[in-house]
Amino acid sequence: MPHESALPSDTPLVVVAIDGPAASGKSSTAHWVAERLGYRHVDSGALYRTLTLLASQEAGPAEEWTEARLLALAERVRLAPIPGGFEPLIDDAPAGDGIRGIEVTRAVSRVAQMPAIREWVNARVRLAARGNAVVVDGRDIGTVVFPDAPLKVFLVADPWERARRRLVQRLERRPSDDEIAEETERLVQRDAKDATQTVQAKDAILLDTTYLTQAEQVDRIVALARALERVGHDRGQAGRGTDA
Repeated sequence: MPHESALPSDTPLVVVAIDGPAASGKSSTAHWVAERLGYRHVDSGALYRTLTLLASQEAGPAEEWTEARLLALAERVRLAPIPGGFEPLIDDAPAGDGIRGIEVTRAVSRVAQMPAIREWVNARVRLAARGNAVVVDGRDIGTVVFPDAPLKVFLVADPWERARRRLVQRLERRPSDDEIAEETERLVQRDAKDATQTVQAKDAILLDTTYLTQAEQVDRIVALARALERVGHDRGQAGRGTDA
């Protein structure tokens, strides 16, 4: 039986892996980076969230969820290719904005901590990446899913700033300090729960985004990817020159 980190033989060489704690801006940044590079965006978190949404609808209270029950529900979830990325489906219908709701956000850590569910998500992410140049964000991306990715980035930010950004996105207004404090406490608790799935790969580039705009984050990652593309191109040219 292959190790969990084993990659399919046809996995693309062009993988940008983006990891980091909750609300570090992984998904939105990865989407923008993929768009700039002309790659496909694979949001592994969308799979966890979609399964969490389905479980909340059909599997009773979160305290009663089991790996077996969630794996059975997972058969109804898949990623479908769309321009520039993939869309999570439930029973072949778009999962919708409900996967970003508060209740899903509060319960998704419980799902992500189940080893069998992580294996299911990782397998679906690898499958989506076959034959594509991809930017993948989520959990364990640079350490387990694509340990040989040529570019790995680990995003971090101060918990207060992460909480502020999340609330601005959710509320579409400037949050109060009390609201940010409450959200910060939730994020710190989430960090503790997610600690085993939020590990920086040894060869990942740490990017602290506390004082960076999203545009600046994207610019830096795109620049790193372009530099690797140039290195690969130059090596290819050198190889062809040797064969001539």
